[in-house]
Amino acid sequence: MRGTRRNTIRAAATASLLTLIAAGCSSPAERDENTVRIAYQRYGTFIAMDSLMNRVKEEFEADHPDVTIELVPIEAPAEDYQTQVNLMNGSPGEAPDLIYEDTFTINQDADAGYLAPLDEYFDSWEDSEYFGEQEAEAVTSLDGTRYGVMLGTDVRGLWYRSDLLEQAGVPLPWEPSTWDEVLDTARAIRAEHGADVVPLNVYAGTPAGEVASLQGFQMLLGGTEDTLFDEDSGRWVAAGPGFTDALEFVWTLFEEELTHAPQDALDANIGTVNNEERFPAGDMAISLEGSWATQSWIEEANRPWPEWEEYMEFAPMPTRDGRGEGVTSMSGGWALSMGAHATDPDLAWEVMTYALGRENAVGFAVEGGQIPVRSDVAEDPGFLEGSPMAERFAALVDVTGFRPAYSEYPRVSLAIQEATESVMLGETTPEEAALTYTRELESIVGPENVTDGS
Repeated sequence: MRGTRRNTIRAAATASLLTLIAAGCSSPAERDENTVRIAYQRYGTFIAMDSLMNRVKEEFEADHPDVTIELVPIEAPAEDYQTQVNLMNGSPGEAPDLIYEDTFTINQDADAGYLAPLDEYFDSWEDSEYFGEQEAEAVTSLDGTRYGVMLGTDVRGLWYRSDLLEQAGVPLPWEPSTWDEVLDTARAIRAEHGADVVPLNVYAGTPAGEVASLQGFQMLLGGTEDTLFDEDSGRWVAAGPGFTDALEFVWTLFEEELTHAPQDALDANIGTVNNEERFPAGDMAISLEGSWATQSWIEEANRPWPEWEEYMEFAPMPTRDGRGEGVTSMSGGWALSMGAHATDPDLAWEVMTYALGRENAVGFAVEGGQIPVRSDVAEDPGFLEGSPMAERFAALVDVTGFRPAYSEYPRVSLAIQEATESVMLGETTPEEAALTYTRELESIVGPENVTDGS
């Protein structure tokens, strides 16, 4: 059933792309060197990129009357967005000149020949001094080639409605120091509010896609001593005790009804519903969520929530037992990349750097709830005044982790999503799901590329 659902989603995405191509994109013979085609995601609560691209189009075309910026907004979740961009990249005549690129896909897209190297352009760009080592690592392939420039990064933690916790007798500010304290708080909320309030959201299952893997499971795994990939040996890591403990946490949430009903948790739009509807309505108390959640509530949002600062607070996610750094986070981030089939790379780079300039970067950071990667933007009054949680988010940058963004990762991530789904539905125990994951991991990367996780 789950495979059928994913196939249906993929088929819909493909049909959507074919409609888009038929409606707006040119044939190879019609490509104009003065036209820059930009493909980007416009989906759910995420409006910041669409705002940025429309601003860039209006202003750049006004300054360059001979240039046309062709916007191709793709309304699809991350995995299906990637599928549609890959389909465009399969034809030089339909391929984007610039691509909104999730940094964890850079290696696989570079390997596929979809991206153009940017080292020479970036090294000669006067603004390159504002981008640090962390940004460079995120957009550099395994062979050391830069394939993008980051727009921003993020962290993850526990967003919570202070009024709902206070009503449940939870001391504020809430600063849980272990997983058990997080679960005990969820139990207190369930006892106080009953079925009227979802105590705790942790993303799981295949419909949520990468959100379930990175924002859900890996936020838990990061609080244990286990990892997905061992950098020293260059091998993937089999499921160990920490992996099983993370699945146990997910199992506990659903077994004790401390989270969404499974049918709601398996809604592909759960993130949008959580942030646009459940939090504002007081129907959800806590969510393991990204720093960008504010983009759902600001004035420019689809459904603004002007009072959000009166209710919403943010706490770091604790490690399993409070050891190590005591708290943990995971970071991702998106970049602008240049397509390998860009009609005029010099013009594409000019448009790209215009979009990445300081003023636009400030606007994107505020609207998108991002942590700036430009050092000058991080100090800009416009950002600091527009992002009231900025200091709290920045404090997690030193403890944050990153996905092992190798070519095999997307398939490994799917295996993680499947493990969480089997546990949340009660189809397997956490121990069984962990064993299944290890077998799947070995089939993806080869047994010789897997090291013991125990």
